[in-house]
Amino acid sequence: MKEGADIIGNALKDYMAGDLNATIRVYSDIAEPDTLITAYFFRDYGQMPALEQHALELCYGKIADLGAGAGSHALVLQNQNAAVTAYDISKGACSVMKKRGVKQVCQSSVFQLGSERYDTLLMLMNGIGLVNTIEGLVLFLNQVKANINPGGQIIADSSDITYMYYDEEGALQLNLNAEYHGVVTYQMEYKKIKGQPFTWLFIDYLLLEQYAQQCGYACKLLAEGDNYQYLVQLTLQP
Repeated sequence: MKEGADIIGNALKDYMAGDLNATIRVYSDIAEPDTLITAYFFRDYGQMPALEQHALELCYGKIADLGAGAGSHALVLQNQNAAVTAYDISKGACSVMKKRGVKQVCQSSVFQLGSERYDTLLMLMNGIGLVNTIEGLVLFLNQVKANINPGGQIIADSSDITYMYYDEEGALQLNLNAEYHGVVTYQMEYKKIKGQPFTWLFIDYLLLEQYAQQCGYACKLLAEGDNYQYLVQLTLQP
C-alpha cells in the first residue's frame, strides 16, 4: 500500500465531488478499528454538538480556526460576519474549504502560524489533539503567545480517556512509567491507501490546567459534554 497520502483531504474532496458515502478507516493503539464518516466534517450549525455550538458563541474579534477540516466552524463564524482565518495542514482540506466559500484559508500546522495575531484561537473536534503530545502542548502554548492579542483567548476541547483503562473489576490499569496514556497513535486508511501514523493528545482537565498555568495561562472549564469531553478557555495571565 502507498504511504503518506492526504487521507482526510482526499476523502473531503471526494465528498465534495458527490461521493456522499465516503468513509475513512481509522486504526489506533487503544481500540479496535473504527470508521470516520466524511459527511461529519460538513455538518451545519444545527447538526453540531452543544459543546461546539457553545464554543462558537464564545468566539470574538479576529479568529483563527485551527485544524479547520472542511471549514464548517469557519463558515458559521463567517456567516456571522466574523473575521476568521481557517488553518489546516491538509492541502485537500484547504482546497475544499475554498470551494465551500471560506474566504481566508491557510495551509499550515498549528506550530506555524507565522506573525499573525488573533483575539480567538479556536480548536474544536478534540482540537487540543493537534499538538500531538504533552511536549507538543507546552511548545504550542509558548509559541502562540506571539499570536494572541492582549485580552485574547484560546477556546479548545479535549476528552479525558482515562475511562478506557479500567479493567472489568473497575481497577485502573495504567503504566506510570510509560508515556502519558492520553497520547494515542492513529493511522487512517482511505480507498486502501494508508497515511502516515500520527499521535493525538487527549488530556484530562486537571493536567491541562497544570501545564497551562506553567506556561502562563489561566485555564477555565467552560462546559462538559458526552464521552468525557470538555471545553476550556485559556487566557494569558498579566
